[in-house]
Amino acid sequence: MALIHPKSGTGSGNRWLLWTAGIIVAVVLLASFMSRGDAVPVRAASAERTAIRSLVSTNGSIEPINNFEAHAPIGTILKKVLVKEGDHVKKGQLLLQMNDADALSTAARALSQLRASQADVSALGTGGNREEVLTLDSQLTKARAARALAQRNLDALRRLQANGAASSGEVKTAEDQLHRAEADLNLLEEKKKERFSQPEIAKVHAQQAEAEAAYQAAQDTLEQLNVRAPFDGVVYSIPLPQGSFANPGALVLEEADLSKVRLRAFVDEPDVGRLAVGDPIEVTWDAVPGRVWHGQVNLIPSEIKPHGTRNVGEITCVVDNADYRLLPNVNVGVTIVTAEHREVLTVPREAIHQEDTKTYVYQIFNEELRRRDVQTSISNLTQVEVTSGLPDGALVALSPVNGKPLHDGLAVRVVH
Repeated sequence: MALIHPKSGTGSGNRWLLWTAGIIVAVVLLASFMSRGDAVPVRAASAERTAIRSLVSTNGSIEPINNFEAHAPIGTILKKVLVKEGDHVKKGQLLLQMNDADALSTAARALSQLRASQADVSALGTGGNREEVLTLDSQLTKARAARALAQRNLDALRRLQANGAASSGEVKTAEDQLHRAEADLNLLEEKKKERFSQPEIAKVHAQQAEAEAAYQAAQDTLEQLNVRAPFDGVVYSIPLPQGSFANPGALVLEEADLSKVRLRAFVDEPDVGRLAVGDPIEVTWDAVPGRVWHGQVNLIPSEIKPHGTRNVGEITCVVDNADYRLLPNVNVGVTIVTAEHREVLTVPREAIHQEDTKTYVYQIFNEELRRRDVQTSISNLTQVEVTSGLPDGALVALSPVNGKPLHDGLAVRVVH
């Protein structure tokens, strides 16, 4: 019988052990490789501390607060335009002249009528014009003399009658003459006292009022034809060129104090409840890229009303415009900051999930998803503030690349 050397059996056993270990490692590696091949590719982001602002974005328009519009009072020609759009002007500065020849003629006629009516009113106080007063005074002098003469005649006849030298008939005739003289005198004195009847007085006063109104209207027309700046400001609109004809009422010039302007903005109904007095407002205008103007919400909308296809609440605020870049009647972008937190933990908005009343994220641990319930605060279009349930720097899953749903325990691999 052949004998087997002990060392020979030991070497064979070791080789079997090595082969078995290798197979096990290969199976594990193959399983790991196959498992990694089944992992869902996802985009991911880290929770980080930063500032976050909750915003309401909308549109609005700019209006002047202190505005002046000049209109043509009559149909006329723009004779001289002394400024151009964008010019800064001083109070009282002549800006524009329209043809005022007809207005000057009208004003002259109105002044003549006014002076005539003033003379008539003056005559009421003196009993008539100078000629009438002199005539009446002369008639009164004669009437007084006639009365005095009649009185002397009557007195003389009565003395004669007492001596039998005059008859009663002569005395009676003298008495009648005295009565007529007194009646003539009383009539003239009454006439001087009340020269005009009440209807005549009312007519004269009415004519004076009418003349004054006509003259004032003529003066107003002249002033409107020569346009002067009512305050320091900026000429921002001259619709008609020099030499053109302006119809009555046509707008010919607009000036405003643009150091402060009014923003009128329209907030969609669901966002109105987020507003509070004092919320910062940022205004942008496409015509001036990169420039931001600032204001504050000073009044919460009290009603919702249609605005085109939207239901909106309307807000207004005063915007500082020291550089005069914002112009009236332009459309602007409006951002209202309803909340702002600094150095808070935030994650991208798409990392947040909702289930019933629960809010959660999927945190990535060792290439596997772990559901984490979290508490959140303010948000904007891209970020959400997380107040609890997630540590700083945590890696959270966003969206799967292949469209597969995410769930707790899912194997994933992060792609960029």
